[in-house]
Amino acid sequence: MTDHPTSADVPADVPADGDSCAGRLLPAELRTWMQVLAAAGAVEQHMRRQVKQAFGVSHDEFLVLCLLADEPGQSLRMTRIAELLGRPKTRLTYQVACLQHSGLVTRESVRDDRRGAAVALTDKARRLLAEHSADLVRAVNEALARAIGPTECQAMSGLLAQASRRTSPGAP
Repeated sequence: MTDHPTSADVPADVPADGDSCAGRLLPAELRTWMQVLAAAGAVEQHMRRQVKQAFGVSHDEFLVLCLLADEPGQSLRMTRIAELLGRPKTRLTYQVACLQHSGLVTRESVRDDRRGAAVALTDKARRLLAEHSADLVRAVNEALARAIGPTECQAMSGLLAQASRRTSPGAP
């Protein structure tokens, strides 16, 4: 018995060798996307420990802090945070309550919408972010270096370049 499939073993809808998939079931773009997800998962796993140690919060709660950090001196509505993170509002409510309990965020009602709530960083959160950002960047770089090699980097660069061309003004 052979380890390599023969033409009789390959379904009719799978491209033949020499086509864009070189006999593989997934196109290069999907394989690359899976590599991106695997790398992101490896980085997230590594970051969980770093974030817990530095901030005393979960990785998901840390993502909320990061979104707020990109809005210096401002707040974000809970609905907007949920949209940006792709999280259910009920889960976000729990995460924000945990961050409030830790003294890292404030939550206030929106003046013109009594049902709405806005969240902002506290000075404590800003101080922790400033103190630990360099270490977290190092941790991300280390995790990425372990998760992906030059071939994967090149594939991801190509995928991102294609996406960039598609989203550029005047692109088809």
